[in-house]
Amino acid sequence: MPEPLYEPDTAISAGGAGGATDFAVDEGETLEKRPDGGPQGAGPGKPRSLWSDAWRDLRRNPVFIVSGLVIAFLVVISLWPSLIASGNPLQCDLARAQEGSQPGHPFGFDGQGCDVYTRTVYGARTSVTVGVCATLGVALLGSVLGGLAGFFGGGWDALLSRITDVFFGIPVVLGGLVFLSVVTSTTVWPVIGFIVLLGWPQIARIARGSVITAKQNDYVQAARALGASNARMLLRHVTPNAVAPVIVVATIALGTYISLEATLSYLGVGLKPPTVSWGIDLSAASPYVRNAPHMLLWPAGALAVTVLAFIMLGDAVRDALDPKLR
Repeated sequence: MPEPLYEPDTAISAGGAGGATDFAVDEGETLEKRPDGGPQGAGPGKPRSLWSDAWRDLRRNPVFIVSGLVIAFLVVISLWPSLIASGNPLQCDLARAQEGSQPGHPFGFDGQGCDVYTRTVYGARTSVTVGVCATLGVALLGSVLGGLAGFFGGGWDALLSRITDVFFGIPVVLGGLVFLSVVTSTTVWPVIGFIVLLGWPQIARIARGSVITAKQNDYVQAARALGASNARMLLRHVTPNAVAPVIVVATIALGTYISLEATLSYLGVGLKPPTVSWGIDLSAASPYVRNAPHMLLWPAGALAVTVLAFIMLGDAVRDALDPKLR
């Protein structure tokens, strides 16, 4: 009996579960689907950068939200303290010295009869100013010196490494006692200058290592092969990919600088009256901690919350910018 003739149309239509028609349909459906789960026919989604991914993660992180709200509140009362404190932090009444909480004065009075609540609110301006300005100065100076040393290397890198070793050997508190004891200014700038002077080596070392890692990547080598100048490679290719560790360390260090200012002011070599500072209030309240503990607890609590908020913010930023944690 002769075999039936092979008809392609009949064979394709009878493919059923394993025929060519099903394979073609499945393949078409696969090609139409977007990799990011978007609607069919919309094409592939735009790839996200490190910064967009970091911002997306930060918005979902409750630690970042809480610390951000606390820091935003501190910034607002630093700029406009009269919004929540109508009194004068330098107006005192000795008749009310060391008195406790009263209507209109929820934190009581200090040893000079000044309102503790008003001084605590106005003290945020000094601490935030010192922390922000010192962090900007440290980050700028350390990033420039460390970045140039890591990018060019050679004798400049060796010289900077030896200089940073010298600065790392100086105790911070002892250096503050020596450096600030000869300063008679009552402004915040000597304290800021001292923090920048001893704080830049840490950022410089971080920036140096990050730049050394970034300049070894293929895109930097390709730019060099195409004839890009050192300035272009450093500004366009290396810096944007090496700045993340510097931002993380600087954010965490901001809270440390606020604590350092309070420590130096407590020891009497930092900020000096009539400047309103949490460190000055802590120093003035320490002899009366047994009789009037409220004089010490409220400025100390405000200082602790501020430092904790910045450290938490730095931890959240570190987690968002670290690709190894994804």
